[in-house]
Amino acid sequence: MSELRRVDLGEVPYDESGTVMTGWADERRDGRAPDRLFLLSHPPVITYGRLTPPGELPGLDAIPVVPVDRGGHATYHGPGQLVGYLIVSLRERQRGPVDIIRFVENALIEAVGKLGVEAVRRETPKGAPSLVGVWTPEHRKLASIGMRIRGGITTHGFALNVDPDLSPFDTFIACGLADVEMTSLQRAADAHGLATPTFDEVKDAVATAFGAS
Repeated sequence: MSELRRVDLGEVPYDESGTVMTGWADERRDGRAPDRLFLLSHPPVITYGRLTPPGELPGLDAIPVVPVDRGGHATYHGPGQLVGYLIVSLRERQRGPVDIIRFVENALIEAVGKLGVEAVRRETPKGAPSLVGVWTPEHRKLASIGMRIRGGITTHGFALNVDPDLSPFDTFIACGLADVEMTSLQRAADAHGLATPTFDEVKDAVATAFGAS
């Protein structure tokens, strides 16, 4: 299996990462870079995929709203949230589109489990909105996943709520789920009397679960 290299970027404006992501994918496609997991955070922004109906977006412009070329519906990014962009070759890893989504879900579940927080993945009933992501057993959403595959190379990835301000999620329909309740590792840890892991601890746990070094 290909090496997966960890790259820590700190906080990066969303439009900047969106611009350079194409270059990351080109480098992987041309064999100029290995598979990479970029770990970062963004200033506040709401992004939405191609299939997001206009009625699911916020009516106010307090936070920038940006269209993106990934799958999935609208979601929020902001400080206190760990974003991971996974740039890998599916051909070399011998994985299909469903396989890579399951890989991301399972790696995140393993990572938060190592931090003391139980998490699960959920099957989507036929004809229902997608439940892709990572959830608490009480069906509160901890992490959203949205990816794109082009030429056998993945882009975009996941957003894991560590200790962000969750109130922006109340201004729009997140993930195409009108009744979704977003949560964070901080809230889940508090509910079980656990200390909230630091951002660096979460990054390390996620990188280890993905097999990135």
